[in-house]
Parts: sequence; C-alpha cells; structure tokens
Amino acid sequence: MKKLFGTDGVRGVAGQPPLDDTTVMRLGAALVRTLRRDTPVRVIVGRDTRESGFWIERALARGVRASGGDVLSVGVIPTPAVAVLTRQHGFDAGVVISASHNPYQDNGIKVFSGRGQKFDEQAEAEVEAFVGSEFFRVEGDVDAEVRQIDLRADYMAHARHALPDSGAVSGLRIGLDCAHGATTTIAPELFGSLGFDLEVIGASPDGRNINLDCGSTHPEALMALVRDRGLALGVAFDGDGDRCLLVDHTGALVDGDAIMLILALHLQRMGGLAHDTVVATVMSNLGLELALRERGITLRRTAVGDKYVMEDMQRGGYTLGGEQSGHVILSQHLFTGDGIVTALSVLRVMAESGRSLRDLASEMTTYPQVLVNVRVAERVPVAEVPAIAAVMADVERRLGSEGRLLVRYSGTEPLLRIMIEGRDQQEIDAWAHEIAETARQALG
Repeated sequence: MKKLFGTDGVRGVAGQPPLDDTTVMRLGAALVRTLRRDTPVRVIVGRDTRESGFWIERALARGVRASGGDVLSVGVIPTPAVAVLTRQHGFDAGVVISASHNPYQDNGIKVFSGRGQKFDEQAEAEVEAFVGSEFFRVEGDVDAEVRQIDLRADYMAHARHALPDSGAVSGLRIGLDCAHGATTTIAPELFGSLGFDLEVIGASPDGRNINLDCGSTHPEALMALVRDRGLALGVAFDGDGDRCLLVDHTGALVDGDAIMLILALHLQRMGGLAHDTVVATVMSNLGLELALRERGITLRRTAVGDKYVMEDMQRGGYTLGGEQSGHVILSQHLFTGDGIVTALSVLRVMAESGRSLRDLASEMTTYPQVLVNVRVAERVPVAEVPAIAAVMADVERRLGSEGRLLVRYSGTEPLLRIMIEGRDQQEIDAWAHEIAETARQALG
C-alpha cells in the first residue's frame, strides 16, 4: 500500500483513503499491535473542531478495541495537550485527529508515544506494515461508543509553568485568534485566569470554519484588531494549537523566526540555551541565522517538519527549535510545538525584560523572501528534470552568496514549493515565478 505517514502524521480528505472508515479502523488496530504490551494498551484521543473528527474518532476506537486496547477521549483539545496528558497519565499512546492548518474538508491522525513524543519513522513503518497486510484481520462490529474524560485542567496547569508570574504583564490587553479550532476550549479561559484583558476572535467553531480567514494562516483580522483596538499584542493559533504567530502593538506580524530569536537570546542570558544552539528548518529566514551568529549562537537546519526538528534536538541535547510558521519546541516543557506555551514564554520574556514585543522582535532583520507553490501531477526529483535543474542553477548563480534557493515537495499536499531569499524583493519574485512556470510545464 502507499505510505500512510507524511511529515506530520496521516493526512488526507476526510472520508477518502487513507481517512476512510476502514483504513482508520485498521490503523487503530495496528497501533495496538505495534505497541505490544503485556497489559491492555491504553490510548487517549483528542481532536480539533472539524465535523469529521467525531466519526474518525469512533472508527479509530473500533480498531483499538478490536485489537484488545482501551480508548478514552478528551474531546476537543489542542495537539500539545494530548502529548502532555499521554505522558502525565501513563497512557501507552496519544492520538490527535486534526489536519492542523488545513481547511475543514481535510483531516489527519497524529500519534504520540507514551513519552509524549511523536512516533518516529520506525514505529510509523510498523503501523503501516500491519495496515497494508492482507493477513491482518480487523473485525469491525465492536462497540463504537468512546468514553469521555475532561482533563483540560491538567494541561492548563502544565502550560502555566511557562509564565509562573504574570505580575509585570498582568492586565495587558491581548487579542486571541483561536482559528475556530482546538484552542477555543483552553486559551480564553487560561489567559483570562492569568489576568489578561482579552479580546477573542475565531472562537465560534461550527465544524466547517476552522482556519477559515482566521488563525495563524490568515492573521489579517487579528492584525487589524490589535491595531484598531490599541492592544498590547495579539496571538494567532492554528487549527490544532501546536503553533502560534504573534502581532505587536502596531499590528505588525511576528513570525516563528523572530519568536525563536526572542526566546534564544533570553535563554542564553539565563544560561539555559544548551550548547548555544537553535534548531530550525531549511525554511527559516537567513536573517535569523545572521542574528544568532552575531550573538555566538549556532543555527542548525533540518528538513521541513517539526518531527525532524524534534529528532535533531533530542540527538544533540538542544533546548530550543522550531519553524518559521510558529511551531516552536521548548524541550523543558515538551518535545512538540505548543502555541499556548510559546505565547506565554514570550510574555515571560516581556515581563522579565520590561521590553515590548516590537522592541524584542526588532533584534532580527528579515531578508526579503518569496514562496511560490506549484500544484503537480507527480513528484519527480527536480534534479532529474533538465529544464527545472537548469533554471535553478541559473538563479543560484545570480543569488551568489547573498541569498538562498530552496525547492522541495510538500510533505502533506501535491505541491512543489519554491522559496527564494535575497536582498531585492522584485528580483527574487521574478526568479521564483520563472522556476514555477518551468515546473508547471515540466510536471503538469
């Protein structure tokens, strides 16, 4: 069978393979078989607000039970909360039903180990082998009801450690955009309990409006809210809450690169930045690398995907990593991204430094960057397509040492992503579209 797991779990259109009822049920059963415990495997499940999440949860539960496992659902809750609760309550695995920042028609399945870490590729391959085996039988007539349990308070207690004393920033007027997603059940209550004066948008999910013109992928409404209402800052979450972007008091966006720089410099001052190193992906802006280098901090780059950042952090014993998209990993809290903890960590830096978000973010000069996506019919290595390879080589020659070119396929969608950084926005725009047009003609 085709590979199930991409860079961030299983993704697809809800109701279609691999997110059809039968495959999801087989995946649940395969998960139990892969874990191979002497006692019944215990699985905790959370989901975002997509209308398909409920039936996918039931199909997964049927599979888990068919292999002798037990399932508890914590309902609508952010992805990192499932990771925390899996570890905290001794579950053998945690499953999140979410397609993160994708539109509502899509959904996905992310799996965490009992340590609260995303499954590695070896474990994913074992699950895939069971699901694809004709000899792996799964009986589907198991009771589909899933027991519910409310553990939100336990996760909120964990998240509060990121801002143990909100005194210096308590009372700040903050905007929250919950993307009509999983953070709607947590963020307003948690931030309110910490003493912030909140303006909340994107907190009325209807099953179909998740990420729709809101959240971290569409922060324009939050940017306008912060600017027009005179707020101190804004926080834009994505659909499943494992990332966030920030907005300063002028309405300007503060992305994951700037957030990582803010946190890295603070950790370095406090003696908490292990090996003076930050782990990011190949998509992080050249400006981040240069700003860190000026402070004696090394930037390590990985392939795109938070699991690759996590794996590199674990191998090297690093404390901070993340992605430009706002997916930030602080290992003292959790080895996965957590938008709520990220926002509270930046608020802690503001409280302890007495500086505004805009002032803290000004430490980084962002190089002009362009990202163009090309929908493709097939994923042919670009180096093997002469026309694409030739135009890429020409662009790299023109960039010289003052920029970067990255061309890669998306891990979750049929897209070729073309990213260029350089000193002149018009030039890199033209070069990116030149590559894109060549790719369209060559790849369909």
